[in-house]
Amino acid sequence: MKKLTYRKAGVDINKANRLIDRIKPLVASTKREGWVGNIGAFAGFFKPNMAKYKKPLLIASTDGVGTKLMIAQAADKHDTVGIDLVAMCVNDLISCGAEPLFFLDYFASGKLKPHVMYEAMKGIVKGCKLSNSALIGGETAELPGMYADGVYDMAGFSLGVVDKDKIIDGSKIKAGDVVLGIQSSGLHSNGYSMVRKVFSKKELLKGSIAKDVLEPTIIYVKPILDLIKNFKIKGIANITGGGFYDNIIRILPKGVAAVIFKKSWEIPSIFQKIQKKGNVDDPEMLKTFNMGIGMVVVMSPKEIWKAKNILKKRHNLASWRIGEIVSGRHRVELIDL
Repeated sequence: MKKLTYRKAGVDINKANRLIDRIKPLVASTKREGWVGNIGAFAGFFKPNMAKYKKPLLIASTDGVGTKLMIAQAADKHDTVGIDLVAMCVNDLISCGAEPLFFLDYFASGKLKPHVMYEAMKGIVKGCKLSNSALIGGETAELPGMYADGVYDMAGFSLGVVDKDKIIDGSKIKAGDVVLGIQSSGLHSNGYSMVRKVFSKKELLKGSIAKDVLEPTIIYVKPILDLIKNFKIKGIANITGGGFYDNIIRILPKGVAAVIFKKSWEIPSIFQKIQKKGNVDDPEMLKTFNMGIGMVVVMSPKEIWKAKNILKKRHNLASWRIGEIVSGRHRVELIDL
């Protein structure tokens, strides 16, 4: 009888170790204040500077990229989904007013393909740099039998910090405030189960649609921190799964409603193509996709024009006054204005 080895069983530890050695310089490039160079240890280390916070609170977030990965794998393009992975975590952190500190990743596949993971890691590193997060560790898992050959999944974990007295939770939102919508880069990382139903595999891999569906999620950390520094921001909502209805409601206190004007911003063409070809009605679109608005900020109407100017000039982001806060039943209402 031939001797069985772990490699013959489908797991090549030596190949994984060689890959880890290759990505160490990528990880080191995310160095920032607090970063501790201990790549390869059993856990990641980070030394936060808590002296600048009076009552520091740690805020954590975890997320994945979803079935957008299936399109990336079919197209053999893996760098943009790494950016998505970071974005999905840090954009939630910043919605609470927290500054991201560090990030960890989990990469699992049926059979480890070094060039695929390396490309994905390049995207993760870019996302960490865009969010000023140190990449302090991660996990690579080769799981034959659980994932088919050529299939992988990723998860991300982010930790940030905010002063207890500066948490942004929507509790100070009141009638008369306005809703500022900040542009998305397209689909971001939500609604891809519907996207894959609407378009054929050929459409998803070639032409303008292919480019649109793999466009990475915008990382809003630096723009939002800039707004927080300069204005009294009362609420922030990351427009992800659940669209406008399920995300904006999360920051509204009882006794007020958010009225969103559906015609107040320019909707990117990819959403129009999905709606037309899939015969999807407006409420379903608005509950599934961001429709061109990746993040909303609730603030005083007196400050909105200055905020729009900062977003455009410093961060090259378009923004629109897309709604207002009114007294009434706790809800999000979208109207044809």
